[in-house]
Amino acid sequence: MAVKKKAVKKTAKKATPKKRTAAKKAAPKKKTTKKTAAKKATARKTVKKKATARKTTARKTTARKTTRKATTRKTTAKKKATTRKTTTRKAATRKKTTKTKSKRKPNPAFMRPMTLSDALGAVVGKKPIPRTEVTKKLWAYIKKNGLQDSVNRRMINADDKLKKVFGGKKKVSMFEMTKLVSKHME
Repeated sequence: MAVKKKAVKKTAKKATPKKRTAAKKAAPKKKTTKKTAAKKATARKTVKKKATARKTTARKTTARKTTRKATTRKTTAKKKATTRKTTTRKAATRKKTTKTKSKRKPNPAFMRPMTLSDALGAVVGKKPIPRTEVTKKLWAYIKKNGLQDSVNRRMINADDKLKKVFGGKKKVSMFEMTKLVSKHME
């Protein structure tokens, strides 16, 4: 029996160190959880501090903005007064420069005298004149005789002289009129 007891004791001794190592391993885990909880608490405190710092900086920036707005209002009022003076000066100098510029030169193709047909010559005149003058005189004739339609101002009511120019049509639009008149010029 003595032998059995020894064997039992040995096994018991072997079992106890295993428990101790397991117990040692479990203990550090508890410490780490305490550390992480402590870290979380400090993190919360820092977040609170940052939030309050943000609020105070936000308040400071709004205060700065309002003071900036007030100063910019003053400066813009001054700038407006000075710009008004300078714009009047600039306008005066521009007027001087426009007077010195020469007038726009017309296209020589439009200014070339055209020979007119007898039908168009009865309305505008017999001697050769440029296209621009033909349209001016034609409109003067239309306005003088009241040939523009009173309801639709784009239409022209032709009289006996204009019927020959318009190819026998009683009513012609402004755009069609230029096309028909160009056939009577060479």
